[in-house]
Amino acid sequence: QVQLVESGGGLVQAGGSLRLSCIASGTIFSINTMGWYRQAPEKQRELVARITSGGSTNYADSVKGRFTISRDNAKKTVYLQMNSLKPEDTAVYYCNLLNGPTRREYWGQGTQVTVSS
Repeated sequence: QVQLVESGGGLVQAGGSLRLSCIASGTIFSINTMGWYRQAPEKQRELVARITSGGSTNYADSVKGRFTISRDNAKKTVYLQMNSLKPEDTAVYYCNLLNGPTRREYWGQGTQVTVSS
């Protein structure tokens, strides 16, 4: 059974930084994509950033230049470094895994990020 556990959320002032972590456990195939999504109140969940097992990344336009996604395959961990945070970045951030050639999808429980103005 695959589980994803996020950590690192919290309250920060605008312009500040946070680093989110997500640790995967269970059977994780060598070919996978890990990513971060977010959902603000009364809005749809949206992709923030994702990274393949080979290191290819893509970002939402709204976070380019401010957020950096990275991963440690040996630790089965993905990170999201968030700099220059804005109030509009306030949301619950979810870790996502597309596992193996079938891209079976898993989600973490979410971690709250609140940016005050």
